[in-house]
Amino acid sequence: MTQDIACRLHAAHDLRIEPLLDPQPTEGAALVRVLRGGICGSDLHYYHDGGFGPVRVREPIVLGHEAAGVVEAAPEGSGLVPGQLVALSPSRPCGECEYCRAGQERHCLAMRFNGSAMRFPHENGFFRNRLYHPVEQCLPLPEGASAQAAAGAEPLAVCLHALSMAPDLAGQRVLITGAGPIGAICTALARLRGAAEVVVTDVQDFTLEIARRMGADRAVNVAGQPDALADLAQGKGRIDVVLECSANPHAIAQAIGVTRPQGTVVQIGVGGTLPLPLNLIVAKELRLVGTHRFDSEFAQAVRMIGAGEIDLSPMVTQVLPAAEAQRAFDLAGDRAQAVKVQLDFGA
Repeated sequence: MTQDIACRLHAAHDLRIEPLLDPQPTEGAALVRVLRGGICGSDLHYYHDGGFGPVRVREPIVLGHEAAGVVEAAPEGSGLVPGQLVALSPSRPCGECEYCRAGQERHCLAMRFNGSAMRFPHENGFFRNRLYHPVEQCLPLPEGASAQAAAGAEPLAVCLHALSMAPDLAGQRVLITGAGPIGAICTALARLRGAAEVVVTDVQDFTLEIARRMGADRAVNVAGQPDALADLAQGKGRIDVVLECSANPHAIAQAIGVTRPQGTVVQIGVGGTLPLPLNLIVAKELRLVGTHRFDSEFAQAVRMIGAGEIDLSPMVTQVLPAAEAQRAFDLAGDRAQAVKVQLDFGA
């Protein structure tokens, strides 16, 4: 039998493929054999910087919070059966704090999140061959669904929650800034929800081509064409809703400049302290809204993927064996040639 492995980060740029001890059973958990795992922007922050913001890696940590796998064993009465494909939710709220009781589990005061160094000891993630995971966090997909698609449930859930913070997109002119994985998914969702026009901006032609395949009407390289949105700035702005996925101060300022009075800017991208054109936000009475993770949207994402309501495959630009994780991480950070890179743990 092949030795199980884990992709464990020891420090910035020190990602090691290490032997994995047999996972230990825990009450109420299913044993899952991971098939696919998607590399996220936060994984890249850990890899390149050893953390993000005040969160630092203080001990070796298994990364990864986007994954799907096959059930190998499950508690009796759980509803899960061996051989079943499941998407793994990384979000494990306590269920008891004031936010959990209010139905806002994403703001849980004692949240455990796979692949996160926020707490110590760290919460190991999904980039390993096998693990025990709470049965309620293993959401089954119908027969015929692929592990590649199922591994997209977590970023899709993030985008679904972000859109819940925006007005109805039907008939609206939507601007999406940043054409990475989240921007690509937001593009597909805006198209699915009946946006009249979907405009996507980025500084890489490669990612913008993926955005076109995901449903963008206009895909603009603002580095090469800095004045390409001039028509959208006329009359105090023509954009109804902005889905800001870049956290780039120039992109945010440009987005605010082209948003119409009383339009909405949903801030999805995460960055540090940034300057904002407050005069425009005030003068145009803009709604600037933050969005954080997801709650029930994870189950909604799994349903959509299982029903074939959304196709995320264009954004999966590369799939590499898990044993080549370091090469995969280096590739995932290069937007000139990659959008979403997945690790194959079945290889």
